[in-house]
Amino acid sequence: MSEAASERPQVLVADDEPNLRRVLSAQLRRDGYDVHVAANGAEALAFLGEHHVDVVISDLRMPEVDGMALLRHVGDAHPEVPVILITAHGTIDTAVEALKLGAFDFVTKPFDRDELQAVVRKAARSRDLDSVHATPAADAGDALGRFGIIGVSPAMQEVYGLIERVADTPSTVLITGESGTGKELVAKALHELSARKAAPFIRVNCAAIPAELLESELFGYEKGAFTGAATSKPGRFELADGGTLFLDEIAEIPPSMQVKLLRALQEQEFERVGGIKTLRVDVRFVAATNRDLPAEIDAGRFREDLYYRLHVVNVALAPLRERATDIPLLLDHFVARFNARLGRQVEGFAPEVVAQLARAPWRGNIRELENVVERCMLFVDGPRILMEHLPPELQERTSGVERVDMGAVADALDASAGLKDVVRQATSRLEKELIVRALDQTQGNVTRAAKLLKISRKSLQTKMKELGLRDEPS
Repeated sequence: MSEAASERPQVLVADDEPNLRRVLSAQLRRDGYDVHVAANGAEALAFLGEHHVDVVISDLRMPEVDGMALLRHVGDAHPEVPVILITAHGTIDTAVEALKLGAFDFVTKPFDRDELQAVVRKAARSRDLDSVHATPAADAGDALGRFGIIGVSPAMQEVYGLIERVADTPSTVLITGESGTGKELVAKALHELSARKAAPFIRVNCAAIPAELLESELFGYEKGAFTGAATSKPGRFELADGGTLFLDEIAEIPPSMQVKLLRALQEQEFERVGGIKTLRVDVRFVAATNRDLPAEIDAGRFREDLYYRLHVVNVALAPLRERATDIPLLLDHFVARFNARLGRQVEGFAPEVVAQLARAPWRGNIRELENVVERCMLFVDGPRILMEHLPPELQERTSGVERVDMGAVADALDASAGLKDVVRQATSRLEKELIVRALDQTQGNVTRAAKLLKISRKSLQTKMKELGLRDEPS
């Protein structure tokens, strides 16, 4: 395969009808995809186990392993891969079940070429934009993090506290943070800890949907609403009824759609495109963005009233460079993941490499860290990843904000100290350094220092007592 071809999105088509496989394959190749075919679900499972795939398109009705079974397998083994289901038996109930299981979209036969083209393009783009790369082990305990999220730094402890407090409420939550910080993990935690956890969790990546298709994607459409609308189709609001609707990258929604979204959020009612009947839903809304929404408001790109409707509770995720003590935990997790995926038996990173990575700026956050670990795992031959296995730009001494002495962390690791103890010690040193620095900057004013650290005054006073710092009068 040529280098150019290898960069094309890889699409797997699973269908037991040879004619449909040929038609789909020809259309997708004309649209610029590399296409692989499977005559049934079992063949598709075997292919997925050995090859990289960006998008799966599967018929719902197939012998032995049907589309739903294939969807469940992909959701478990390859959660980052979007699955599009095609069927001649399309009903709203089936669509809800499929989307609840994680289907990216649902297309009914006979399908319109332009509609399918748009859905596949959106799925491929969503695959590129997806930030679920940092999904941690589901059974991570308090020593590694909480709610399936890895991290024990003070910044993450604040996040865990917010999740616990607001998860089982109907309040709208706005998750903010740079790309790759794990915003979808927080959204899923909010859903799983709520009374709605048995109902659908529907994710909409607003950045992956063309502006002209956004309304029908959110609210659905009636038969004949536009060219190609051969059947009625429910939107994401309707499919999320009783559950949680996660609007990722919400700043990408154009102002013309923001008015309709505001009404749907406030009234929990809407009309399908081309419809006249008002539909009501019971949906909990969670939104996320990597943009500065107040700045977007000032620039006229985001409605102020929509911002305040979303900004009931704000969960702000710190960039990875501001929680360096979580890096050893993440490294350990990713090594275990890629050992399983790549069939390797790498023990981990050498202590000096851990220290080096803790000083890196990580502009791509956890997503970038995961990619670096995968690259290192591909090139290492021995039991440990050494400095020579790092990408060239990370082998040089990185500059940036001074942090806790990660050399001490490396020494402790080299002395075979328990990871939990190492992280606890490093976290305490980091907390103390940050508090001392904040108090210096505020001339000992505890209230202002707490605001600077983005924690409550009470939390700061408690932490100062734990760390043996004198509480200066403010």
